[in-house]
Amino acid sequence: MSRSCATLGMASQVTKGERMVIEWLKIKVDPQLRETYIQTDAEIWNSFLAKYPGFLGKEVWINPDAADEIVLVIRWANQAAWDAVPAPELEAIEQQFDRAMGQGAYAIVEGRGYQIRKFPQSAP
Repeated sequence: MSRSCATLGMASQVTKGERMVIEWLKIKVDPQLRETYIQTDAEIWNSFLAKYPGFLGKEVWINPDAADEIVLVIRWANQAAWDAVPAPELEAIEQQFDRAMGQGAYAIVEGRGYQIRKFPQSAP
């Protein structure tokens, strides 16, 4: 399933009054390991996150001018859904990912959280 289809198909999980949130991560990786990082991330992290109903999908952005940069854009139904992922499970999956990639093969250099701002629609 393509990432855009997954995001569109899951958007109905955001209920009225809740705001979708975005987890935005900037990763630095050896340019020779970029594709390995992307594939390993999909195999390990996407399968893990898919177990949580508030996970709506993920996009991987690559910078054509910086082969050592990856941006992950992870969509969550709301902040509570993002926060519901247990810290011990996150730590365990991060260790699994580190083992698969090799310690020190990448670094998360920036991370942010965003809310999706919806504008009110006027009646026709």
